[in-house]
Amino acid sequence: MVLAATGATAEPARPARPPYLAAGALDTAAVLPPPPRPGSAAQTADAAIYASTRALAGTPRWQLAIADVPSGVPRLLDDFSCAAGRRLDPARLPALTELLARTRRDVVEAVRDAKAHFARGRSHLGNDAALCVERSEALDRSFAYPSGHATEGWTFGLVLAALIPERATAILRRGRIYGESRIVCGVHWASDVEAGRSTGAALFAALVGNPAFRADLERARAELAGPADAPDAAACAAEEAASPLP
Repeated sequence: MVLAATGATAEPARPARPPYLAAGALDTAAVLPPPPRPGSAAQTADAAIYASTRALAGTPRWQLAIADVPSGVPRLLDDFSCAAGRRLDPARLPALTELLARTRRDVVEAVRDAKAHFARGRSHLGNDAALCVERSEALDRSFAYPSGHATEGWTFGLVLAALIPERATAILRRGRIYGESRIVCGVHWASDVEAGRSTGAALFAALVGNPAFRADLERARAELAGPADAPDAAACAAEEAASPLP
C-alpha cells in the first residue's frame, strides 16, 4: 500500500501467531471440579462473600477493582510493574510482550470452552447490588466459571515469576489480587476466581512442556536482563494501600 501523503510503503500487517497449544491439548472442563450447586454449603459461602464485599463500594479497594477491569497484555504489564519492581513497558520489551500475547490466546481458548461447558450465571444476576462496572445485557449473558480475568492474571503472574524469580512473591500476590478484584467488583463468585487460578496453573504447566513457549520464555528472560526504569512510586504506594482487602 502506498501512503499518499508521504509516498512511503507501509509494511504489511504481521499475522497473529497462533496459541502455543494445539486445540484440545488442555481440557479445562475436565481439569476443574464443577461449580458449587445451588443450595450447597459452597454456594452459600459464595453468596456470603458476594454480600460482604458490596460494602467495599467507594473504598480504595473498590477503586483498585475498577482499575483492574481492563485486561490484555499492555494493561497487565502495567498492573504487574510495581510487583516486578520495574516498569514493564511493552515498547521496550517486545519479546515479553509477544510471549504474553501468544499465551493470552491459550488463556482465551482454555476459558471459553470451560465457561461454555459449565454455563454458570454471574453473581450479580437477580439482585441490584453495587457493581464496579455498568450492568449490561452482554455481562448478564456471559458465563462466570472460571473467571477469565483470574485465569489471565494468574497465568501471567506465573510467567513473570518464572522470568523474575527474585520478585516471585510480589508478582504472585499481585496476580491473586487481580483475580480477587472480580469478586470485589461483583461480577464473579469467589469460586469462579479460585477456578481461574486453577485454570491458570494447569495452563502454565501445559505451556512449559511446549518447546516454542520455552524458547520465547528464554528470549523474554534475556530481554529483562537489560536496564529498566523504576515504576511510579506514588502509584505503587496507592496500589499497596488498597491491597490488604481481600
